[in-house]
Amino acid sequence: MRKVVFSLLCAALAFCAFTMNFDNSVKASARAEIAMELSTGSILTENNAYVRLPMASTTKILTAIIIIEDCNLDEVITVPDEAVGVEGSSIYLSKDEKIDIRDLLYGLMLRSGNDSAASLAIHHSGSIEKFAQTMNERAKNIGAQNSNFMNPSGLPDDKHYTTAYDLCTIACYAMKNETFKEIVSTTNYKGKYKSFVNKNKILYKYENANGIKTGYTVKAGRCLVSSAVKDGMDVVTVVLNCPDMYERSIDIFESCFKKYKLVKLDKGLTFNFNGKLCCLKESEKFVIEKRGKITYKMEQVENIEGVIAQLHIYNENKLIFTGKLYSI
Repeated sequence: MRKVVFSLLCAALAFCAFTMNFDNSVKASARAEIAMELSTGSILTENNAYVRLPMASTTKILTAIIIIEDCNLDEVITVPDEAVGVEGSSIYLSKDEKIDIRDLLYGLMLRSGNDSAASLAIHHSGSIEKFAQTMNERAKNIGAQNSNFMNPSGLPDDKHYTTAYDLCTIACYAMKNETFKEIVSTTNYKGKYKSFVNKNKILYKYENANGIKTGYTVKAGRCLVSSAVKDGMDVVTVVLNCPDMYERSIDIFESCFKKYKLVKLDKGLTFNFNGKLCCLKESEKFVIEKRGKITYKMEQVENIEGVIAQLHIYNENKLIFTGKLYSI
């Protein structure tokens, strides 16, 4: 029975291995970069991913997801004075202009409107400063522990920074929201009040891309957070201060899709441990390399109701998955 289960497990894994050693012949051109698989958070590659850096308008990813989660997107608001004529990129809002939050979000993410960011922040929290407090709280809740936000748009400030890891964590979180995902994947938008063309060229340069946000200031350099889906695996990539941000991101995507795949273990997969049948209670997903050898072992678990054993899956003695096996 054990041999049968092992054969089934190996078939499910397609005889793939899991070693997150990124092998890319193209030299990194970014000051910092990272790629994660969206659903599992697995890091596929990273370079200087924990260095604090400015991130320019990629800041707006966090601004957008906060607004989406907290506000009624069909609500019509009046553009506040503080949002008119804001420094940097703009969707050219006018004083006392009426516009709904949905159009402001599209203007924020497709055209990187700093005036849109200010309008949304003030509507949400009453001021830029209070919204920045919300940004910092939400970022930490998401898992970005090494970032600090001073404004909703990414305008230069020495106290406004993130890391490639934190920004990718925020982006993965945001891309799990269907409304956010729809916005950033849109190339042409026609709203009730305004229409926009997405200036994020990754959507036009790479056929598998589905978002998400560009950024640039002199201090931050060219920054890009992007997402792409292929063969059921969604990879989110961050490059910070990267002169060839589109080309470098595509190189990372192609290398990740070539080397890795997403695997799902169904909860119905049955094991025999010391004569007792057991199985995973929930389906599990993890990333594996497209070659190599998989092994597994089961260990007895004490004093956990319904749990028969602990399942450990390895690639060449490297632990890649641990899960509880429940009695059937």
